Amino acid sequence: MDDNQDVFRTEKLENWVMDKVERWRDHYQSNYQEKFDEYYRLWRGIWAAEDKTRESERSRLISPALQQAVESAVSEVEEATFGRGKWFDIKDDRKDQDPRDVAYLREQLSEDFQFTKTRKAVAECILNSAVYGTGIAELVIDEIQEMKPATQPIMEGAMQAVGVNISPRVVVKLKPVLPQNFLIDPVSSSIEDALGVAIDEFVPRHQVEMAIQAGIYRDEDISDSEQDTDLEPDKELSTFDSDKVRLTKYYGLVPKHLLNASLTEAEEDDDLTEKEEDEEDEGYVEAMVVIANGGVLLKVEENPFMMQDRPVVAFAWDVVPGRFWGRGICEKGYNSQKALDAEMRARIDALALTVHPMLAMDASRMPRGAKLEVRPGKTILTNGNPAEILQPFKFGSLDQVSFAQAGELMKMVQMATGAIDAAGIPGSINGEAAAGAVSMSLGAIIKRHKRTLINFQENFLIPMVQKTAWRYMQYDPDNYPVQDFKFVPSSSLGVIAREYEVTQLVQLLQTLGQDSPMYPMLVMSVVDNMGLSNREELMAQLQQLSQPNPEAQQAQQQQQQIQLAAAQAQVALLQSQVQENQAKAQKLSVEAQLEPQVVQAKLAAALSTNLEAGSADDAEFARRAKVAELMLKEEDIKSNERIAMAQMSSKMQQ
Repeated sequence: MDDNQDVFRTEKLENWVMDKVERWRDHYQSNYQEKFDEYYRLWRGIWAAEDKTRESERSRLISPALQQAVESAVSEVEEATFGRGKWFDIKDDRKDQDPRDVAYLREQLSEDFQFTKTRKAVAECILNSAVYGTGIAELVIDEIQEMKPATQPIMEGAMQAVGVNISPRVVVKLKPVLPQNFLIDPVSSSIEDALGVAIDEFVPRHQVEMAIQAGIYRDEDISDSEQDTDLEPDKELSTFDSDKVRLTKYYGLVPKHLLNASLTEAEEDDDLTEKEEDEEDEGYVEAMVVIANGGVLLKVEENPFMMQDRPVVAFAWDVVPGRFWGRGICEKGYNSQKALDAEMRARIDALALTVHPMLAMDASRMPRGAKLEVRPGKTILTNGNPAEILQPFKFGSLDQVSFAQAGELMKMVQMATGAIDAAGIPGSINGEAAAGAVSMSLGAIIKRHKRTLINFQENFLIPMVQKTAWRYMQYDPDNYPVQDFKFVPSSSLGVIAREYEVTQLVQLLQTLGQDSPMYPMLVMSVVDNMGLSNREELMAQLQQLSQPNPEAQQAQQQQQQIQLAAAQAQVALLQSQVQENQAKAQKLSVEAQLEPQVVQAKLAAALSTNLEAGSADDAEFARRAKVAELMLKEEDIKSNERIAMAQMSSKMQQ
């Protein structure tokens, strides 16, 4: 090997990791630290000299507009996530037809989340994301001694001994991480794509010593760390200089030869040849490294997790393309907040000049050593006429336009952040706008909250629940069966969105009557969106009322059967009448068709009778023949009329 390769081979893993960490910290400090510190001061309402908008500014007032925007937006996401109690759900494989294992895992995981106070940690991550733009958390595995009250029979069951059962238990805790304590590869945009991530922070010294005693860390000499304000959570407060250790936890890829050297502590005269060593130690491997005070290696091992994932989750409030760090509420409303602070401080400074009394005086005519003060009952001594020596001094009245401008700037903060309270919706969105304009504005606000909520669920909530379940499956298989489950969020609407939806449902209820089949469903939807303490009881009562009464349902079925039997009997009667009428109509039709023939037969018989009688009067014979012909035509017309009437009667009856 040449000299460069020798240096590369003799490098230690802790030096390689700390070199990466320091470079990443330099990038963070030069690009983000100053802005994040100012966002923190604006949110907390802490004044700093570097936050002045002009050199002559004397007021230290900070407007609460940005604080209100942060709290409103964070509470909206928290309400949408935890407002219904159950904030995640589990889906099983389609091939698995037994839902009991899914229900058991959901209940067990919910109990463990409640035991480790995961909801509180998630809420803190949401707040960090709103202030700094990115919320970060670390999944920490810890083994605790769980204590439970118990009784035990003694003296052959005659008495009961009261005590405590202690059993070891593995828990997975969610630990929020501040941005100044998190370092990532600058060229990456996500935790999974980065070379690695590091959590660099101060921890109490006793925690490290207890981990060394438990065998988690190597037995190394740990001294107190030097002071570093960049790692402190609150730079405005005085820090404690002793009994703390700078702990750097690195999760990511490391050179394989450095990892092997740290694990085996091999000597330079290893049995492997140079070629074999080069072939075996090429490439990177996923590892976990813990370093104390920037140089003491406490722990190193390959990634111990079965899914080979990194125990860190993060999400951006608003995604900035190509960057890991996101855009939060403070960054959105920064310019409007600075303008509002400048307006209010200028007004306060001018108010001091216009309200407080000032005097212009001739100093040569004041008594030697006189202390001039202006207060009620004060006697001012002068060498001469006071009207000529003292003169009240006033700059004028305060302009009222600045107060109106402050109100408009506050609306600009709300416009930039999209955060607004439900109590001030009509006046804050668009003045005293009509209901239609308020609804349109609320729709835009709800869409912005929904986008943040979906981003939070997909990038933070579901990965956190999934990684926690994997840890329990690996280290506590007795309580968590190893199966492939699908986790989905069970979020709902935020407060503003629920109020908006309830208003729409109430308007829809007013258009429907109580006898409408949609009325009970709409009432249940209104109750479901309300934040009532007894909402579940009301929902159960409404569902019970919507279900039919068995006795009433049976009586209704009997009534329907009676009505059906009566209708069938009426139909049978109508059918018999129709058949009878059809028979009469057919009889009339046949008689009408045969009657002309009978008349013709009678006429022929009459003619034959007249011919046989030998009537001498031919004129009488012609007259009778004509009368018979007319009678025949008349009977034919009547027959046709009876046939038509019979056909019409038959059609009407059918």
